Amino acid sequence: MNLQKLTKDKTYATTLAVLAAITIIIPGCNLIFPEDSALHFSAYTVSLVGKYLCFALLGLSLDLVWGYAGILVLGQGAFFALGGYAMGMYLMRRIGTRGVYGDPLLPDFMVFLNWQELPWYWLGFNHFGFAMLMVVLVPGVLAFAFGWLAFRSRVTGVYLSIITQALTYALLLAFFRNEMGFGGNNGLTDFKDILGFNIQSEAVRACLLMASGLILMAALVACYWLVNSKMGRVITAIRDQESRVRFLGYRVEMFKLWVFVFAAMLAGIAGALYVPQVGIINPSEFSPLNSLEIVIWVAVGGRGTLYGAIIGAVLVNFSKTVLTGLLPEIWLFSLGAIFVLVTVFLPDGIAGLWLRRKERAA
Repeated sequence: MNLQKLTKDKTYATTLAVLAAITIIIPGCNLIFPEDSALHFSAYTVSLVGKYLCFALLGLSLDLVWGYAGILVLGQGAFFALGGYAMGMYLMRRIGTRGVYGDPLLPDFMVFLNWQELPWYWLGFNHFGFAMLMVVLVPGVLAFAFGWLAFRSRVTGVYLSIITQALTYALLLAFFRNEMGFGGNNGLTDFKDILGFNIQSEAVRACLLMASGLILMAALVACYWLVNSKMGRVITAIRDQESRVRFLGYRVEMFKLWVFVFAAMLAGIAGALYVPQVGIINPSEFSPLNSLEIVIWVAVGGRGTLYGAIIGAVLVNFSKTVLTGLLPEIWLFSLGAIFVLVTVFLPDGIAGLWLRRKERAA
């Protein structure tokens, strides 16, 4: 019933149609038309759009937990990075003897640091299925452990936000250490192939963009179904009147925990799709600033709408691409200005402006 409602909702249907067009047309034009054709999209454009779609999935995950559950997470980037590291570990295991040092088992950075054997937590990452399981399991387990302790203790509001940011910073410091076995400051890079196919080929790049688009559309449908289900209505009620929902007999902490874990898993999937398209994952992805940027994406697009998070993520990152190329020194000032202007003049974001126009037209 919710899915039938989705197809009738013009805004969501249009969002899915645009995503489907991007998923098909851009990689199709890249592979079909020659480079000198006006219809050809370059490999750079394919990778850039694929990266935007990953960010859109990440923004969607935050909108679910912030826009509908009212939990402002300032550490969503940590789950994104953990998913990225899980994918990076698989890609590093695929290098084998093609590395600089030619070791069939140890990645180059481990040989350089005189590691004698592969750490136990790297075992199994030579299998794609195991790596994909870790992409969702590691962020999910961390979110479950953190959320179980936080929500049962009834930590809410700004205190919860600060704790999630502290978690992200702690992971940043941990992954910077060479002793952790994740490449230290340099992270994981120099990937060769994925599932046996050259990761630098245009066909693989196109397939990665298509995978990103399809998974984003599936995530949007799943989130739409969730927020319009009975569970979704309870979650929204918790956001608006938590004490009243608790008084009615609902276990508020379990609802919060469920949506928090699900959003973390979505962020992990976004990170896994992101890494092979950019070719590197390092501790900077844990930076608290990155998590703050995700909040800005959702605020700009309009929280509590799902499609608004997608719009905000794409628009802000497109602006970042343009401004860092033209005037890199003013990007952070521009980002701050965007957030202030949206907060003052568009508190409901772009989606809210669109909804108000539709109401006036009706």
